[in-house]
Amino acid sequence: MVEQRTENPCDNSSNLFLNKLNMKNYLWSMFASIKNAQLAKKAVILCKKTKICENYLKLLWQEGLIIGYKNINKNKLKIFLKYTKNKPVIYSLKAVYKPSHKMYYSIKNIWKINSNKSFIVFSTNKGLKSLLNCKKFNVGGKLVLIVN
Repeated sequence: MVEQRTENPCDNSSNLFLNKLNMKNYLWSMFASIKNAQLAKKAVILCKKTKICENYLKLLWQEGLIIGYKNINKNKLKIFLKYTKNKPVIYSLKAVYKPSHKMYYSIKNIWKINSNKSFIVFSTNKGLKSLLNCKKFNVGGKLVLIVN
């Protein structure tokens, strides 16, 4: 006699792990879309709405790298890209963080970084912070993103 299963074979912990992977995929997809749209000189792009994507967009907007973003409906974001003299503001957007290669920077190491041409984002215990805000609030963290 064969027993029929009625519940999901994956337990809750593996579903949580898969959800985290999907969140990262949405983020990397958004970064790739921004980079490709800037190269194609598009004014607006759409991406899936997630909390982590909104946090990064808020930081990019505060630093003046995008014009803004808007919620279209409950699961889509419209991102307005910024250009100066018909050249994209974001030339390259490099996601540095990899689970196999985590790069933690202490506040002492952060003060040694010179970023005149780059915008650097760290993930800290106080949320996403730019390099200047990390220096201002005297906090270290994981290097996540470099924007040129």
